[in-house]
Amino acid sequence: MILYPAIDLKDGNCVRLYKGEMEQATVFSDNPAAQAMDFVNAGCEWLHLVDLNGAFAGEPVNGAAVEAILAATRVPAQLGGGIRDMATIERWLTKGLARVILGTVAVENPDLVRQAARTFPGQVAVGIDARNGRVATKGWATETDIMVTDLAKSFEDAGVAAIIYTDINRDGAMQGPNIEATAALARAVSIPVIASGGVSSLDDLIALRDCGATLNGAISGRALYDGAIDLTKALAALKG
Repeated sequence: MILYPAIDLKDGNCVRLYKGEMEQATVFSDNPAAQAMDFVNAGCEWLHLVDLNGAFAGEPVNGAAVEAILAATRVPAQLGGGIRDMATIERWLTKGLARVILGTVAVENPDLVRQAARTFPGQVAVGIDARNGRVATKGWATETDIMVTDLAKSFEDAGVAAIIYTDINRDGAMQGPNIEATAALARAVSIPVIASGGVSSLDDLIALRDCGATLNGAISGRALYDGAIDLTKALAALKG
C-alpha cells in the first residue's frame, strides 16, 4: 500500500484545512517545493497535490507552486483541483504530472472523464469527496444527492487509474479515517481505491492496510506536518 504525502496549496503555501473549510486553513510551509523534497528525501514514492484555490475557481490557481514541485522532485505526483477540461489535463500531463485527479467534472461531465482516460491511459484518476456518503463538488462547497458507490461504479468501464475517496468530515480533523466506508467502496469496484481524510497515526495506516479490502494507498497530510506520523517508519511499515 502506497503512502501519499499530501501537499495542499492555498495562496502559494502548503496548508491543511479542517473538514474542508477554507477559512480554517493552517499554513505549514511557505515553500511547497522544499516541503516536497522533505517528503521525497524521507523515502516517499508518490506525492499528492491539491490546488485548493483552483477547486473553488474551476481553473488552476497555484500552478507556479505545482511547477516548482515538479521541477524539484523526481517521484510521480498526482494533482487535483480546478482541472475541468481536456486542455488543462493535457497541459498538466505535458508538464510532468504522472496523474490528474478529476473531481467536480466526474459529476458534472462524466464523458470528459471517459475521454481523458482513453486519451491518457493510466494518468486519470477520479476524486470522490463525500459527506455522509453523498458526493460533494466544487471544493466541497456543493453537496449532491449522488451516492459515492453509485458514482464510482459508473466509471468501472472507463479505464480510470484510481479513485481517491475522501471523507470530508474526517479531513484534517485527526480523528482517524472512515475505514468501513473506504473498505466497502474498495470491495464494490474493481478500480484501485486510495483512502483520504483523517489518517492521523501509524495505527490508522495499518488499519487501512489490514481492512479486508485491497487498497492502493492512503493519503496523509496534517499528521505528517504535526509529526503524529513518522514518514520513514510509516513507509517501512506499509512495505512490510
